[in-house]
Amino acid sequence: MFFNRTMLLAVVLATVAGCATQSYVDENVARLEARLDGQDERINELTRTSRQALERATDAGVLAEGKFLYTVVLTDDEINFETDKSTLSADAQSRLTRLANNLKADNRNVYLEIQGHTDATGPEQYNMQLGMRRAESVRRHLHTQSVALDRMATISYGENAPAEPNDTAEGRARNRRVEIVVLN
Repeated sequence: MFFNRTMLLAVVLATVAGCATQSYVDENVARLEARLDGQDERINELTRTSRQALERATDAGVLAEGKFLYTVVLTDDEINFETDKSTLSADAQSRLTRLANNLKADNRNVYLEIQGHTDATGPEQYNMQLGMRRAESVRRHLHTQSVALDRMATISYGENAPAEPNDTAEGRARNRRVEIVVLN
């Protein structure tokens, strides 16, 4: 009888231990599946972003095949981008309107590559996004001045192409800029 009780107790303990292990495994599997679902969403988002970047790079490559005419640099002196901002001031809008009028007066089929830049404060990925927002704000304003969208491409260099060292406030201010490359 003692042997039967011992055997029964061993079987019960093995069964209970097995159930606890199975529920532990089930919980962990469910958690991992949820994380994988989140990763799938992130991968899809990165894929969309990569496609958009490739399209912009392709557009920029098409523009680069054109003949370089000149570059317009819009910095703190003409278009003031405050730290972490992409909004155009009234002076900036006026300067861009003059540029659009000059382009129309020249009556040439030109292409514009609008390059957004930032200073080196903040994370690099964020600065790439901020540079793009700056370039896009210039593109939108030029479009309101009748510059055709298919004649403009935007690209962000973020903090990767500074005009000045980022170790002074003046240098950082000069790096918060948009450059417009005019191609024929």
